[in-house]
Amino acid sequence: MSAPYLIGRVIDPLYAVFIGAGAAAVRIRREEKEKGRNTSESVESLKQRVQMLFEKETGTASGRAKAS
Repeated sequence: MSAPYLIGRVIDPLYAVFIGAGAAAVRIRREEKEKGRNTSESVESLKQRVQMLFEKETGTASGRAKAS
């Protein structure tokens, strides 16, 4: 019979999120290096993408309010 949790009921999901985020960070860093970018350029690119994401969400929400 197997144990219901590896570490604990609360810790298992947190562990999975941190492992997934770490894996994503390693992959993104590797791909950015292949493109010839250094760390500071990669961080700037990430900031721009996050800013564009929030601008789209804000624009969509205001667009819906105007149409209603």
